Amino acid sequence: MDKLAKPVVYAFIDSQNLNLGIRASGWRLDHNKFRLYLNNKYGVEKAYLFIGYVEGNEDLYENLQKAGFIVVLKETTEYQVDGKATVKGNVDAELVLYASAKTFDSYDQAVIVTGDGDFACLVEYLEEKGKMGKLLVPNRHFSSLLRKYNERIVRVDMLKRSLALRLKKTKISGRSKP
Repeated sequence: MDKLAKPVVYAFIDSQNLNLGIRASGWRLDHNKFRLYLNNKYGVEKAYLFIGYVEGNEDLYENLQKAGFIVVLKETTEYQVDGKATVKGNVDAELVLYASAKTFDSYDQAVIVTGDGDFACLVEYLEEKGKMGKLLVPNRHFSSLLRKYNERIVRVDMLKRSLALRLKKTKISGRSKP
């Protein structure tokens, strides 16, 4: 990379970890605002968002693409937990593959978005290669395997004021007339 040139920055986002972590903090993420944040704060040119494919969620995937994410869909599996159907879309392998092989030569710095310790080996690899940028974790409950990268960690839950989804309020208030 030319020392005067702006580094090419890509983000790799574990969507389920991010969204479950934010929801556990009591709010919902506005994906449009989050994509702008990644661009404005870290210069992210491409943001790969890894998510399990669930039939019927096509509008969500389309809206994520409209927000500027490159959506990478992963086949999901369904299983029973206490008699309740649960869907799992394990995106870990795809995220690691994209960050360490498929796109590796195309970027200078990576922003990893997850609190999952399964990605500690990826963070370590990117660190060794001089390509690790920030590590965005959803909240304070992230894996202890990532704690050695504290100087790189940014907690997304601390950004609620600027990244929260604001639900539109109706103008109807009070009691209606009969």
